Parts: sequence; C-alpha cells; structure tokens
Amino acid sequence: MVQKSALFRLHLIVFLWGFTAILGKLIHADASILVFYRMFFAALFLFIFIRFFKKESLKISKKLFLQLSVIGGFMAFHWLCFFYSIKVSNVSIALSCLSLSTLFASVLEPLIFKRKIDVSEVIMGVVILICMGLIFKTEFQYKEGIFYGILTALFGTIFSVFNGKIFGKTSSGNIIFYEIFSGCAILTVLYLFTGQLFQLHEISMRDLTLVLILASFFTAYPMLESVNLMKYISPFTLILTVNLEPVYGIILAFFIFGESEQMSPIFYGASVVMISAIIVNGVLKARKSTAAKKVQDS
Repeated sequence: MVQKSALFRLHLIVFLWGFTAILGKLIHADASILVFYRMFFAALFLFIFIRFFKKESLKISKKLFLQLSVIGGFMAFHWLCFFYSIKVSNVSIALSCLSLSTLFASVLEPLIFKRKIDVSEVIMGVVILICMGLIFKTEFQYKEGIFYGILTALFGTIFSVFNGKIFGKTSSGNIIFYEIFSGCAILTVLYLFTGQLFQLHEISMRDLTLVLILASFFTAYPMLESVNLMKYISPFTLILTVNLEPVYGIILAFFIFGESEQMSPIFYGASVVMISAIIVNGVLKARKSTAAKKVQDS
C-alpha cells in the first residue's frame, strides 16, 4: 500500500514538473520577472514550512552557505534560460533540449566525482547529439529557443552534479531553501546593476497569481516531496519516471496550446529516440547498481 502511494506521489510531482513549462507560457511577464518572483515566493514558502511547520533549524556553516549560494546561482540561470527558451520558441523546444542534460552529465560527472568515463553514457550522448542536430535542422526557425534550451540543460546539469556533492551535509529542506534563497539574492544584485530591479513591478495580478501557484504547488511542494520519496522509491523507478517529464509537458502543451506547439514528424521522432535512450541507459545503470550491491552483500 505504501509503495503504491509512493508511486502515485512520484508520478504526481513529475506531472507537476512537466506542467511548469505550461505555466511559463501562460504567464505573460518576462522570463526575468517570472523567475525572480518564482524564487522569491518559493523561498518564502519553504522558510515558513521548515521553520514554523516542521520547526527545524535553518542554521548552517558559512562555508556550506557559500557552496549553496553558488549552486543556487546555477539554479537561477537554469530557470532563466528555460523560461526564456519558452518565450522565444515554445514549450516543446524547451523541454526537448532538456535531454542534453544527460550528455553534459556524462562529461561533467566523471570530472567532478573523479571517476572513469562510462562508454555507454558517451554512446548515448552521441545519439542525443545527432537527434538534437536533426531538431535544429528541421526547426531552424526556433534557433534562439534551442540555444537557450541548450544553456538550460548545461546550467541544470552543473546544478545537479554539484548538488550531489552537497547532499548529506545538512537537511534536504535546508539545501533546497538556501539554494532558492541564494538564487533569488543573486538575481536581485544582477537586476540592480542592469536596471531590471525597477521593472519588477511590471507584472499583472493575473501573472502574479499564476507565479504564486508556480512557486508553491509546482516548485516548493514537488522539491520537498521528491526528497521524501527517496525512502520508498528504487533508483530504477525514479529514473524511469522522472524522464517522463518532457513527455508529459509536450503532450500537455499540444492539447492546451494547439497549433503553436505543433512540430514536424522529425522533431517527435528525434524526441522519442532521445527520451528512450535516456530511459534505457537509466534502466541499465540501475540494474548494474543493484547487481553490484548484491555482490557486496554476498
């Protein structure tokens, strides 16, 4: 019963992540304003939840705070590029580019964690690169969106890899809070120098309401929930399900926005190949990890 409940919750948060792109297109405000308010309200909701509902301490060392601040900066730029990609192209382009995260991870992870490069990851990376080349060729009118989509994948990978180095140094809630809080602080300083800070009031009540929904139900909640589910979900199930995020998002975008999200057959074919390659690689790695654990236990 607990396992079934955990699976349902996992699919729910992956669905919510897939829906963030939809909200990004529904919100008319610029990507810079959208991301600032998303991070500001998400940090506020997390602070209230951790401090007053869970009644946990937010105290961390200065060294850890600086590390989380750097990671929070990468998170902020990841979201900025993601929503900007949606604004200048569409949801399908932005989500398909996320597949490149696996390619970047195959190079960055071995460097950061000082392990050997996995040949299967390199092969999968080449497959993804070929597919992205096909998408770029057939959807050239979205070249700016693809460019920012590639940056989204790069910043997201850097954020995820360094997050892996931090995990366990404080509570997961503290990690998420300080990353989002620091990301918002970095954007504030950046906007102060660019003059964008004085444009933050240029947001309608409609957009502000949607951003509040995005920050709470589609950011703070799924991030905390994903951490809690680690106790019940196997790596295989997690990898398989999380990679459904672009699938959910692209299907939802097609039905909600219609013609503006209609892409060429080559785009859908290449996207299916990329997502399938990532899932197959995840399955193989999960099985390899399980087999290695059994050998250690025996």
